[in-house]
Amino acid sequence: MTNTFNELFETYSWDETSKSIYAKTALDVETALNKSKRTLEDFKALISPAAAPYLEQMAQLSRKLTLKRFGKVMQLYVPLYLSNECNNICTYCGFSFDNKVRRKTLSPMEIMQEVAVIKDMGYDHVLLVTGEANQTVHTAYFKKVLELIGPHFSHISMEVQPMDLEDYRELIPFGLNTVLVYQETYHREDYRKHHPKGKKSNFEYRLETPDRLGAAGIHKMGLGVLIGLEDWRTDSFFTALHLGYLEKKYWKSKYSLSFPRLRPFSGGLEPKVEMTDRELVQLICAYRLLNEEVELSISTRESTVFRDHIVNLGITAISAGSKTNPGGYAVEPESLEQFEISDERSPAKIAEMLRKQGYEPVWKDWDSSLA
Repeated sequence: MTNTFNELFETYSWDETSKSIYAKTALDVETALNKSKRTLEDFKALISPAAAPYLEQMAQLSRKLTLKRFGKVMQLYVPLYLSNECNNICTYCGFSFDNKVRRKTLSPMEIMQEVAVIKDMGYDHVLLVTGEANQTVHTAYFKKVLELIGPHFSHISMEVQPMDLEDYRELIPFGLNTVLVYQETYHREDYRKHHPKGKKSNFEYRLETPDRLGAAGIHKMGLGVLIGLEDWRTDSFFTALHLGYLEKKYWKSKYSLSFPRLRPFSGGLEPKVEMTDRELVQLICAYRLLNEEVELSISTRESTVFRDHIVNLGITAISAGSKTNPGGYAVEPESLEQFEISDERSPAKIAEMLRKQGYEPVWKDWDSSLA
């Protein structure tokens, strides 16, 4: 076992991996579908163009495996944006340092105003989100936030700047349960192109963040890429490689995957590679066929029609009623959003949709005592 994922990552070539995926045949897909346990080579086949005609079969298998492991329950979660301050330049993000927008970090009173609205929606699980501004939203700030909101939620997740090992170790006793850290893309050169300034421009530091989380003993970590920055099939293979490495090395932690497709913001970046809805279904099903245990999440970036259908095919968590701006629920609903929302239905409407499909909405994360 390598010391960090970066060491394993360095043994792979992006171009050779991409060629291998696109060279997969119908026979490779059929071989993968007929297995009870699948390898990364099988995963390549399942995300390849050759798998497109087998989508119905993949979807049926994905649904069967998901029901077997998770049952007919769907976890609901909501983001709480604490700050849009950011020191990074990211070509695709509304919070980018070079965007001339009014910056805001919520005060304790404003946070509690947001919490009150979120609790009224029914949530017991919240995802804290910020831009990456170490001088403002730092470990000390996060400690205060966790202390403040801890009594109100049974599960607190965080999607903020990557931090050092000791920072994570300090935050876990304050109630931090889950950390999401998306690599954005595993294509090193394109990563640098999209992150020309700020701490986020350090590809290796971001790549090794899950290793620091695992070493800190975090309960759960979430992985993913921003679909549209690069070839989604190759990026997804490296996500699967990363997941497999982490599961073996940090086996006490749990894992989730998300599928954010590049969404518009004011003056935003057009996707380099378009992913169709059918291809996103293919990817979700491929992950489920590779890994029966991983949690799969879909956000309000996606349309109402797509989300209504995908809940039956492998997804285990869904956001609802999301606001992607600090203060969006109660304080400043008109402030700058990080990206545009597509599914604007209320949590109550999403819960109703789930019940009509025979699912039980779960308003907090799975209890660790039941894991």
